Amino acid sequence: MIKFLHTRLRVSDLEKSVAWYCGLLGFREAYRMDKSPSGNQIVLLELPGSEHQLELTYSPAYNLIVPEDLVHTCVGVDDIAAFCLALSKKDVDIWPDNWAQIFVSGGMKMAFLTDPNGYEVEILENPKK
Repeated sequence: MIKFLHTRLRVSDLEKSVAWYCGLLGFREAYRMDKSPSGNQIVLLELPGSEHQLELTYSPAYNLIVPEDLVHTCVGVDDIAAFCLALSKKDVDIWPDNWAQIFVSGGMKMAFLTDPNGYEVEILENPKK
């Protein structure tokens, strides 16, 4: 059996990125390596209930440039309106800007954030069971 284990994102500031993903999105640190064989600092993050991990990798020698709209990650939440409202109270930029009106009008329940490195994070509402 093949399993999808993790996705790596290069970051420009490891601690700032860990704080953003853990503090805003609820990730927790699962593993940390201060120096990999290739000299990188690596932190694996996980979300409770998900087997897939997010690997944040930092190297001072790597010049990070994140092209717009190249890649994004996606997390699911039980109540997207409440989640986005809580983020907006922390002055997090959520787009589209009119997400609350879209959700109320019955539009698609999806929103986006941009992490400290320029990666997009899509927020979707988990399907109701």
